[in-house]
Amino acid sequence: QVQLVESGGGLVQAGGSLRLSCAASGSIFSINGMGWYRQAAGKQRDLVARITSGGSTNYADSVKGRFTISRDNAKNTVYLQMNSLKPEDTAVYYCWVVALRAYWGQGTQVTVSS
Repeated sequence: QVQLVESGGGLVQAGGSLRLSCAASGSIFSINGMGWYRQAAGKQRDLVARITSGGSTNYADSVKGRFTISRDNAKNTVYLQMNSLKPEDTAVYYCWVVALRAYWGQGTQVTVSS
């Protein structure tokens, strides 16, 4: 079993920055993909960014140029640096990790005020 602990959410004004972290622990043999999804109120959960074990990344068009995903394989941790935040970025952000199967974090709220 894999446990994911997220941190870094909160309230920020438009134009501000936040950094999310997600640390994986437990029965980890090999982590492949890591990433972040988000779900705004009343909407479906959508991809924000993903990163492979080799460091290849892909981003949702809406966050390209503003968000940066990275990972520390030694710490089994994935990060999401979010800059130039907009009110439409407001959502619950979920960590996603693939280690033989997919695991989800509990979610962390990000609220961007205008």
